[in-house]
Amino acid sequence: MNMSHTTDVILHAFDWPYAMVEQRARQIQQAGYKCVLVSPPMKSLKTAAGTQWWQRYQPQDYRVIDNQLGNTTDFKRMLETLKQYGVYVYADVVFNHMANESSIRSDLQYPSEDDLKRYQTHGNYYQAQRLFGDLTQPLFERDDFVEAFGIEDWQDSWQVQNGRITGGPSDPGLPTLRVCPHVIEQQQAYLNALKAMGVKGFRIDAAKHMTLEHLKQVWSEEICQDVHIFGEIITSGGATQPEYELFLQPFLAQTRLGAYDFPLFQTLFDALESQGSLKSLVDPYCFGQALSETRAITFAITHDIPNNDVFANLVMSEEKEWLAYCYLLGRNGGVPLVYTDLDTSGITNAVGESRWVNAWKDEKMVAAIDFHNRMHGNSMKILEASDDLLVFARGEEGMVVINKSKRPQSVDFTTKCQWRDLLSLESIEPKNGRCLLKIGPHSAMMLITI
Repeated sequence: MNMSHTTDVILHAFDWPYAMVEQRARQIQQAGYKCVLVSPPMKSLKTAAGTQWWQRYQPQDYRVIDNQLGNTTDFKRMLETLKQYGVYVYADVVFNHMANESSIRSDLQYPSEDDLKRYQTHGNYYQAQRLFGDLTQPLFERDDFVEAFGIEDWQDSWQVQNGRITGGPSDPGLPTLRVCPHVIEQQQAYLNALKAMGVKGFRIDAAKHMTLEHLKQVWSEEICQDVHIFGEIITSGGATQPEYELFLQPFLAQTRLGAYDFPLFQTLFDALESQGSLKSLVDPYCFGQALSETRAITFAITHDIPNNDVFANLVMSEEKEWLAYCYLLGRNGGVPLVYTDLDTSGITNAVGESRWVNAWKDEKMVAAIDFHNRMHGNSMKILEASDDLLVFARGEEGMVVINKSKRPQSVDFTTKCQWRDLLSLESIEPKNGRCLLKIGPHSAMMLITI
């Protein structure tokens, strides 16, 4: 697998229309992002009044892109524009299940009979949006699905990987695809079509629900060539946690794919709590509390956390989330993912604005990404670590200081260089070969030599 872009910062433009991503291409590039992860480019429900974000995760057909965020034409235009700015496009793909349409029909044909008729009635439009395949025929039929039952025991890997994700006992849930030659063939044809258009990475949605057999068959060596691929396997922490042992550990052991670093997220979340210690961030990988740096997608928040009640307790306060980003963008290793949305969650910030809408272009975020990009390839050395203070160097020309306590702290170190904090643009001059830094409560510095 090509690992060449596995340190570039990814912008997760969650639920942004493809045309909006295209319009903001120059801004995205100027902010320092090298990749943009977009919502699933396939056919899913769209209505004149709009649809909820989760509809994007309920595929009706892979052979055309036609959903609330745009169509194949919009998607191609976005790809071409971002390419001009040297920014890669990563696509979110949903291969575990198809859409739950049980409220309107009882059969398991995708797309539905009505949609197939629509393809014929509006033949010119759908042919223009076609990625592959014969649109007069269904993509999947009943035989392509496993027997229906809802997942009840989330610690039973067989149930989790064969049962349906449901909203409760009365909900028939999302029809789970069977691992069979036809399903694998269609999924690979879809990936190859996206690769041919220029897509450079894939996020595997609900990877925890897919069997290793399914993952290995779809993501063949040929498919993995020259693209960055990572799975979403939600766990409540690292080694010793049941979900880690059941799902993430086997995924890492038996595939070469990357994954969301939920173990590091949990370590970071706990470290930033008032009773936690920043010492746990010194070398979390060593203790099984972070993934290896070549496979980790690191984050302070993912789209599931603010948009699903079950994860709401993992939304950090604004100041903690910011310190988490300073650590993730300051450290060496992993691919940082920066989340932004169009206010899907309704959560607001201290000044009453939608919390993540402008997070991607916040001045401090852009400065932290600048630090990350400048320090690319520099080794990391811990200089000081206590419960409340973490200081580490990046080579000879970078340093990160994180103070999570309620009081200011000072750090002094030997140096002949003048330094600048990219976050405040303040310069620090050495006196008699030493620098004294004053760092405010709940704040961070990302310093470079000048």
